[in-house]
Amino acid sequence: MNAVMRFQGFLQDVWKELKRTSWPSRREVYGTTLVVVVVTGIIAAYLGIVDLILARLQALVLFGSGS
Repeated sequence: MNAVMRFQGFLQDVWKELKRTSWPSRREVYGTTLVVVVVTGIIAAYLGIVDLILARLQALVLFGSGS
């Protein structure tokens, strides 16, 4: 029974802590999500361009300018 009581006490502590937590507003969540999506898109585009350039350079080195 001791383990069950400790787990119950743990859950009560978790609930108390969640009540004290300062949650962001909907507007803050929207703003930070938008920043993450935009930055992810920019990084993905950058990496795609770098990959394309490096692939063409590799093809040029391996197969020459004739391909």
